[in-house]
Amino acid sequence: MAQPSLAFGQAVIGPPGSGKTTYCGAMRELLAALGRAVAVVNLDPANDVLPYPCAADIGELVTLRDVMEHLKLGPNGGLLYCMEYLEANADWLRDKLAPLRGRYILFDCPGQVELYTHHAALRNIFGRLAAWGFRLAAVHLVDSHYCTDPGKFISVLCTSLSTMLHVELPHVNILSKMDLIEQYGKLAFNLDYYTEVLDLSYLVDHLASDPFFKNYRRLNEKLVEVIEDYSLVSFVPLNVQDKASMRRVMQAVDKANGYSFGDSEHRSLEALMSAAVGADFHFTSTLAVQEKYVQPQEKTVEEEAMAI
Repeated sequence: MAQPSLAFGQAVIGPPGSGKTTYCGAMRELLAALGRAVAVVNLDPANDVLPYPCAADIGELVTLRDVMEHLKLGPNGGLLYCMEYLEANADWLRDKLAPLRGRYILFDCPGQVELYTHHAALRNIFGRLAAWGFRLAAVHLVDSHYCTDPGKFISVLCTSLSTMLHVELPHVNILSKMDLIEQYGKLAFNLDYYTEVLDLSYLVDHLASDPFFKNYRRLNEKLVEVIEDYSLVSFVPLNVQDKASMRRVMQAVDKANGYSFGDSEHRSLEALMSAAVGADFHFTSTLAVQEKYVQPQEKTVEEEAMAI
């Protein structure tokens, strides 16, 4: 039996409101502008309004509204049922994807955390796609303003790690909506502390300064130990309205799914070497993002005394 030809793409995942659909629309426009044949496939049965041209829509197979109405399920149970229904009818998806061979596919996925942390249906669908010759990278979006709350950021780290282990795809974690990162408060540390997930003991100490979380210090220390032991989680900052930011994300994803090393586009030796060794100076790009979107931190009394 002949092996299927390879096709590349992104599985855009993440919690509700993290900007998945907006990202798909913006990434589609960027890739099309660069001359890449691209198509978006909507796998979210709750997504009634699509701001981008959709090459295939799960709404033709099943919708959350119909499931909730006929099976008397809530939104969470309904989404799980929809994904299980899609898994059971995977031939429908294969037929819809057949005419899209040769295109770079963006899969706009549902926004329910359970689907990415322990429910098997969507992971099995990704496994089917791999068997059909699709080389996907999971693009996991989380809202950047969680960085302003140490407790929520630890929760985001745990969710991101659990998602990486469960989904079993090459993974790129994204801090979305960078232009709104300090909407709910100021960052306690520089942005690279959050993107590179550096020594988290400082985060635990900062969290322990809150009287409410002081009694949970031991729990937070153990959670941080798990995250650091795996040493898998890091983030790429993103503002979808910033083309340079979108290109950095595109380059990171192209490395993850292997597109950078294919022959689908003309590439110079310099570009290939940059992809191979990761010579895109990630720290420098993160510093540029911080200067653009993060207000300078005020010096403490101790820092001012040392400067004098």
